[in-house]
Amino acid sequence: MFTGIIESLGVITSIRKEGTNVHFTIESPISSALKIDQSVSHNGVCLTVVALDGDLHTVTAVQETLQRSNLGDLQEGDFVNLERAMLANARLDGHLVQGHVDATGECIAIESLDGSWYFRFHYTPTEEHLLVDKGSISVNGVSLTVVEPHDDIFSVAIIPYTFEHTTFKTLQVGDRVNLEFDIIGKYIARYAKLYREVY
Repeated sequence: MFTGIIESLGVITSIRKEGTNVHFTIESPISSALKIDQSVSHNGVCLTVVALDGDLHTVTAVQETLQRSNLGDLQEGDFVNLERAMLANARLDGHLVQGHVDATGECIAIESLDGSWYFRFHYTPTEEHLLVDKGSISVNGVSLTVVEPHDDIFSVAIIPYTFEHTTFKTLQVGDRVNLEFDIIGKYIARYAKLYREVY
C-alpha cells in the first residue's frame, strides 16, 4: 500500500527483456536503502526488487503489467517516480494507493499558469472507474486531486514542488500515463453494480 507521495525520481539505466518479462534497472537516491523482495511503486506500479547493486536496483515487470501500464513505453534514460510502501504508523499525506494500475490515459494538454500547471488527460471511462470533482486519483503514482472531470477527460493542478520532483516535469502532450482510481470509489461502484443485479 502506498500514499502517492513520491519519495524520489529514478533514472532507468538498463532495460533487459527475458521472454515476456522485462527487467528494469534503476539508479536512485533510495536504491541503496532497499531490500530484496521489497515492494516499490514505479510510476504507480507496485514492483518487487529482485537485485541490488549500490545505488542501483532491479525490478521485473511481467506481460500483464506491461500491457496494463505505460512501463513498456519506457526507455533507458527516462525518469520514473519512486515510492516505498507506507509504514503502518505513518501519516497518510496523499490517499490510499495500491500500486495496481487500472488503466492508462493520454496527456492531451498542458497549461502553464505562471507558477502552476494544469495537465489534462483523456481516458476510457467505465462504470467501475469513477471520477468526481475534488476526488483523488493516482497519475504515474502521484496522488492528485481531480479537477473538472467531464465524460472521458479530467484535469489535475500541479504545484511547483510536485512539478520539479516528479516525472511531470518531463511529461509531454501525447504521453501515456498510469491511472489508478480511488479504491473507495471502486468498492462503491462494485457494490452498486451487484445491488442492481440482485434487485
